[in-house]
Amino acid sequence: MVTSLNSKEDLAKCLNAGANDFLTKPVSSQELCARVSSMLRIKQQYDDLQRLLQLREDMVSMIVHDLRNPLSSILLATELLRITNEVTESGQKKVDKIEVAAHQLQLQIDSLLFMAKLESGKMLLTLSEIDLCALCTSALEDFEAVAAQKSITLISQLPEPGGSVRVDANIFRRVLDNLLSNSIKFSPSKHKIVLQAHYLETGGAMIRVIDQGPGVSEELKRHIFEKYEIGTLMNGVSQTGLGLAFVKMAIETHGGTIDVENNKPSGTTFTLEIPG
Repeated sequence: MVTSLNSKEDLAKCLNAGANDFLTKPVSSQELCARVSSMLRIKQQYDDLQRLLQLREDMVSMIVHDLRNPLSSILLATELLRITNEVTESGQKKVDKIEVAAHQLQLQIDSLLFMAKLESGKMLLTLSEIDLCALCTSALEDFEAVAAQKSITLISQLPEPGGSVRVDANIFRRVLDNLLSNSIKFSPSKHKIVLQAHYLETGGAMIRVIDQGPGVSEELKRHIFEKYEIGTLMNGVSQTGLGLAFVKMAIETHGGTIDVENNKPSGTTFTLEIPG
């Protein structure tokens, strides 16, 4: 900004309006050249930083993608062990634990890949009419084994089959998986988790995942959906701070909203709204 204005208030207004520098007339050519050179150095540093960040993102994406192959082999092996007659009852329980851990790792890997694509703007939603009841029921069934390990009861309160909501089935299923996994991780043993869903009169649908965990403080509510944000630290619980960030990003990509509030007397309620 080159101007005859010279007060501190004018300087603040110019910088707040988006100017990178401020020169007051009369302008010295030597000072002007020095300021331009300074801006060019900053621009070069910015470009170098962006290239490094892109390189890091590409490397992470490749590593995460490559993890899927050995993980698929682990899941296949557990499935084969499950149907064999050579594994003892105690061995089968260990196989169950391996399978649960592998599914949790697969969920995190998928979330990372989807999040990278969503952030880069390279992911196009494949929208289709999906039976909301069937989608929620399938998600609950897949988490029965995980919930059983903590003696947690999964309860469904779903609409009658036959209705539909227009979403990307693959991504939206990952949203449900992340919310259910999160609730199971933080819920005490021998408690219940409720998955509610109903269609809205204005079109679209509302979904709630209700648990009886530690709840969310007012301070945490303001940034719980940010990447790498971890709420209550719990021993023995894997916490990466990516699951809820992915959920928010995926829901907003669908044009929807997500909110969190405390359940009464204890626990957390996550509420999703998807437009029609």
